Amino acid sequence: MIAKTGLAGLAFACAALTSAHAEISDNVVKIGVLNDISGIFQDTNGLGSVEAARMAADDFAGGGRDIKVEVLYADHQNKADVGSAIVRRWLDLEHVDAIVDVPNSSVGLAINALMRNSRATFLASSTASADLTGKDCSPNTVQWVNDTWAVGHATSAAMMKRGGDSWYFLTVDYALGKGIEAEATDYIASHNGKVLGASRHPLGTADFSSLLLQAQSSKAKVIGLANAGGDTINAVKQASEFGIRESGQSLVAFLVFLNDVHAMGLKNAQGLQLTEAFYWDMNDETRAWAKRFTERTGGRYPSANQAGVYAATLAYLKAVAATGSDDAKDAVPQMKKAPFHDPLFGDMQIRPDGRGVHAIYLFEVKKPDESK
Repeated sequence: MIAKTGLAGLAFACAALTSAHAEISDNVVKIGVLNDISGIFQDTNGLGSVEAARMAADDFAGGGRDIKVEVLYADHQNKADVGSAIVRRWLDLEHVDAIVDVPNSSVGLAINALMRNSRATFLASSTASADLTGKDCSPNTVQWVNDTWAVGHATSAAMMKRGGDSWYFLTVDYALGKGIEAEATDYIASHNGKVLGASRHPLGTADFSSLLLQAQSSKAKVIGLANAGGDTINAVKQASEFGIRESGQSLVAFLVFLNDVHAMGLKNAQGLQLTEAFYWDMNDETRAWAKRFTERTGGRYPSANQAGVYAATLAYLKAVAATGSDDAKDAVPQMKKAPFHDPLFGDMQIRPDGRGVHAIYLFEVKKPDESK
């Protein structure tokens, strides 16, 4: 399970009082999907996330109150200043009530600060920084799919149990990568493992050859990829060319999605270890939803982040219907009231600090001859 200790005081400090006058602003609930539509996260998020939000609005169907829902979207280009400018316009001019998705932790943390104490809700379904429920905790924010604490600890724990007690990291040089590396290092060191080194790279790196050579020469049993999207895809493909797996080193990706594996190809990705909160073929509920999603997206299967957009948006809309208000002061406490079953993520609860708690799973990518 995703869990995190030591935040009780801070978590309750994030709680907000319910507003005295519940209402739906402008007689419509506006959902803004903010993500990377043109860059390295366009497959795991992109327009697929927009369609997931639209599915949530369709399934909400007015919530028994004839509540109208409008979905907007924009590309933050993986730049905090661009994302902040979009959100300011959405809040001040277009009266957007909730913002969902936001891959890229640097952008997400900027949005989190901007929306604090506004009337809008931040559904951080793809922002992985654990700071959202830590030092930057906000009463306006709910974090849904993954965070750096969960993937850092869960992935490290799984590999340590398999004998992976020495590590080398390839880390993207912004908040996401640094957070994953720090959390994983903390777990490894506290369980008598060793981190033999790390190499940092900028977002959108095409050539990992020198970094992979450093990782190979370290003789670490595990090479941990503390990055995401196109960076992870490129690193895995080039690791295959360098014969990392054949040399006896294990390759672990802390944040990788189904779409990434498709882009890598099973020949390159086979044996890759990863942790995930959602997979479309997990059970009858996930398969039924994924079938509807693929019908609306030209056959593309959903990532965990896209599933998170759907689930978080629908949960927010249900809270709006229950309270009769789209103000974060009303909707967010309603979302935290009681445990519930989510068809895509299973049994869940949302902690006082805004973290959605649910099971995560260890996966290994199949060999080509094992895949149907």
